[in-house]
Amino acid sequence: MHVSAAAERSQEAVIYRYHNLKPNRHKELMQRLPLEKSYSMLQNSKQFGVWMDSHHAIIVGKENNDGDFAVLAHLKNKDAVNNPDERSVNRKRLSLTGKFFKEIAARMTNMISVHVTGTGQVQEQFLKFLAGTPQFKHVIATESTSNRMNDEKLVALVTRHFN
Repeated sequence: MHVSAAAERSQEAVIYRYHNLKPNRHKELMQRLPLEKSYSMLQNSKQFGVWMDSHHAIIVGKENNDGDFAVLAHLKNKDAVNNPDERSVNRKRLSLTGKFFKEIAARMTNMISVHVTGTGQVQEQFLKFLAGTPQFKHVIATESTSNRMNDEKLVALVTRHFN
């Protein structure tokens, strides 16, 4: 199968971005990088879409690499119990949010790119969480803002984004 020069440069750009290499700073290392191995890694990796707000998350991905996008999971964040002490409620809320983000990330193995959408600012917090996690440090992440949508519309949005 012949790949056009533009498509090959595009794949190389994604691989270099995945390995966190900058063309003007890492030329020698980029020349030694085994692109064939990276191409196979790129083909075996997965793309995900997540709709989230502070209480719910819907994860969309491909069940196998050749299939279509489908809803993989619906997750719900637990609420902090009302307590007269505001400080303990805030600590509990932060702890539960961290657990919520870890639960979402655990569902997305071998992730190379993710599109996060939703209401509010929680998707920005989630992307900061991913950037701070060594396993997901090199993930190509994009975000957008959208209202709550049904599963079919979310699958269509993620499919449009990655195709």
